[in-house]
Amino acid sequence: MPNYVHSLGGQVWRFGSLAELMAKASPARSGDRLAGIAALDAEERAAAQMALADLPLASFLHDAVVPYEADEVTRLILDGHDARAFQPVAALTVGGFRDWLLSDLADATALAALAPGLTPEMVAAVSKICRNQDLILIARKVEVVTRFRGSIGQRGRLSTRLQPNHPTDDPAGIAASILDGLMLGNGDAVIGINPASDSLPAVETLLHMLDEVIRRYDIPTQGCVLTHVTNSIALIERGAPVDLVFQSVAGTEAANRSFGIDLALLREGRAAGLSQGRGTLGDNVMYLETGQGSALSANAHHGVDQQTLEARAYAVARMCEPLLVNTVVGFIGPEYLYDGKQIIRAGLEDHFCGKLLGLPMGCDICYTNHAEADQNDMDDLLTLLGVAGINFIMGIPGSDDVMLNYQTTSFHDALYLRKVLGLRPAPEFEDWLQRSGILVGARLAETLPPAFRRAIAGAV
Repeated sequence: MPNYVHSLGGQVWRFGSLAELMAKASPARSGDRLAGIAALDAEERAAAQMALADLPLASFLHDAVVPYEADEVTRLILDGHDARAFQPVAALTVGGFRDWLLSDLADATALAALAPGLTPEMVAAVSKICRNQDLILIARKVEVVTRFRGSIGQRGRLSTRLQPNHPTDDPAGIAASILDGLMLGNGDAVIGINPASDSLPAVETLLHMLDEVIRRYDIPTQGCVLTHVTNSIALIERGAPVDLVFQSVAGTEAANRSFGIDLALLREGRAAGLSQGRGTLGDNVMYLETGQGSALSANAHHGVDQQTLEARAYAVARMCEPLLVNTVVGFIGPEYLYDGKQIIRAGLEDHFCGKLLGLPMGCDICYTNHAEADQNDMDDLLTLLGVAGINFIMGIPGSDDVMLNYQTTSFHDALYLRKVLGLRPAPEFEDWLQRSGILVGARLAETLPPAFRRAIAGAV
């Protein structure tokens, strides 16, 4: 195995493996320190970043951070690499690749063509030597559009997941949150419920409820109950109305095994979703979630830094051709992302890496109550990701999830971002908002539209 060496200030720095070099080059975060792989100080981090900048991109095709023989995610990455797509940047170093990405040569067309030729480790490496503004500028160039009943990710658009969670899965409470979100223009990416109970009958009840709402009001969106992929497969076999198949995914085989999945099961889940034929505009039938630190929490990180492993999770996601992918950036806790600064950096990195790999990236801009972060930090990340061209964010009543007990973004946050950046909902959903009377021109209606007033009167 080669040594990676850099001379800085008269001192020679040696990094014994690519994984060590990548970890030491990562911006500071608590998870890498917890794993014992972080740079000891800023000087060592700078030396590692310089050594990484001089590394040929092609090195990542020959030196795997997780052994090929031991990990199916590594095999997926290397066996699926598109050498022809990689050719335009094949002769570049990591530093040269950064320069190219920042240049006018790297436009939306070039980046879309390049995506199959990039590995997660390549994009993770270049992110480590980027400033925040680089991550924003480069990601903003990339447009990734996916379709089911609407078109998500078009330039100038911002979609939301309407997240009507309830601590007891009470239908009335969930319905109230759905109505609240719809009236504030949320829900074009998905109406997605984290169920309090993962039993099949409970999940099936929620699926029928979502299907009834979407069909009754002819909403061009999709429903999802965020249950394990095996549950979705079983429910599809029972004839339940499953729009999107959900699953959390990670960047190593062992971490995915801790979630009770492997690549074959994900392929089975996608095939089950496609068999339903429920999409009207497209066949992107999966919704996937990720998060820095998941492999470390499963003791399945192989000595690799959490941001590189997060990027590897995007290779798993790319295989599934999903409608939506979101990084739940601050959810795992301060053991992995300690404070607002680390959460903001991680959110920008994740969005950048996912977009370069061709994924429809969203972000759950969030933190737990024991992290050194607050809602102002989330406002900062929300705004930065909006500028960077995020496909979708979360919309939760009051930005406080009463079932999962964490802090995230509200229905009103989406309104803020759309207004300040001149963004609009997905086109099909925007048309529905106009037809239903929720939008009057470009403004929200001041009173409840008649159809919703009648529904409420009937429920009472």
